[in-house]
Amino acid sequence: MPTEILMPALSPTMEEGTLAKWLVKEGDEVRSGDVIAEIETDKATMEFEAVDEGVIGKILVAEGTAEVKVNTPIAVLLEEGETAGDIADAPPATAPKAQAGAAAEAAPAGGPEQAAPPSPQTSDGTRIFASPLARRIAEQKGLDLAQISGSGPRGRIVKADVEAATASPAPAAKPEAVAAPQTTTAPVSGGASADAVLKTYADRPHQEIPLDGMRRTIAARLTEAKQTIPHFYLRRDIRLDALMAFRKQLNDQLAARGVKLSVNDFIIKACANALQQVPAANAVWAGDRILQLEPSDVAVAVAIEGGLFTPVLRDAHQKSLSTLSAEMKDLATRARDRKLAPQDYQGGSFAISNLGMFGIENFDAVINPPHGAILAVGAGVKKPVVGADGQVEVATVMSVTLSVDHRVIDGALGADLLRAIVEGLENPLALLA
Repeated sequence: MPTEILMPALSPTMEEGTLAKWLVKEGDEVRSGDVIAEIETDKATMEFEAVDEGVIGKILVAEGTAEVKVNTPIAVLLEEGETAGDIADAPPATAPKAQAGAAAEAAPAGGPEQAAPPSPQTSDGTRIFASPLARRIAEQKGLDLAQISGSGPRGRIVKADVEAATASPAPAAKPEAVAAPQTTTAPVSGGASADAVLKTYADRPHQEIPLDGMRRTIAARLTEAKQTIPHFYLRRDIRLDALMAFRKQLNDQLAARGVKLSVNDFIIKACANALQQVPAANAVWAGDRILQLEPSDVAVAVAIEGGLFTPVLRDAHQKSLSTLSAEMKDLATRARDRKLAPQDYQGGSFAISNLGMFGIENFDAVINPPHGAILAVGAGVKKPVVGADGQVEVATVMSVTLSVDHRVIDGALGADLLRAIVEGLENPLALLA
């Protein structure tokens, strides 16, 4: 009774991925924990480990295949005593009935007497580790594996755990609305359909660029953000002369350690400290409530080819400038190599998008849900300003815009947060306190 290996959900938001590379071939023996494939998600290329042990009886999805839906069978695993001839009796690969990330997974056609049902997931999308035999027995007895504690390695549920449990009816699943599949007639910008756009430009030389997983995700999230989040914007100019002088002094002292602080490192630290000074603004939107966070977990946008990542610097208020600098360099490098793990880019309450290095003086950034705000940072530019003594002088000025979710942060609170950020950057010595 062969067991199907399913396309895994490697992050809570993953719905499909590319089977980038198989690290095993048919006939190979694998153990639980062995890396058997590399899966490319919309964010990164990640290793996929075997949950069960056995022999790879058949590979169902060739490497390089894109848009493989989560929970789709990608290979068949043979257990002890089974042979490749048993695969013919196994149920055919079918698309999962449940949406990606749902708690329930579709059972293979033919029922538990023909093959082990796929590994279920908890309500938050976490896979429940159970042996194929344990899964079959649980389905036969009507048991919910999420309610059973495993006694096997790493908490894996085994036969004895299921046999010792008392059957109880699983709660009825709430009906979920199923979105209609998108077609080429789906509306695009301006209300026109994709077919209409293609027809309009059919006689003009052009190149069609398919959307990869990252681009589709960015498009969906930005559309959601602009349509559902009530943005408002707060703008300030920041004098950088004191910061630039202080940065040079620190870099001279840190040169022997190979540390070179960027202006962005100071911005991260100033934002992290400001979130501690204005704790009511350190918050995210959670649908029917607001979550006010205690730590300053600051996300920073990193541009890569074809899109961007927003890796998160956790507990940024507790870290030194040199530590933040090193962590940011590491996250940026791994982002560009698409080697970030989900925990590297999920979470946070606040984000920074800095286009100053591209010569952009000011812009408005789109909030990254569920964050409460994002700071758009422009370039430092030499400008004439009126000093405290009323005299005109030349200063390096940086324009910033705080985009705020009005559901989370009101105008006065947003202004207070931006004030704290500006004060931190114009008085950089305080960032070391």
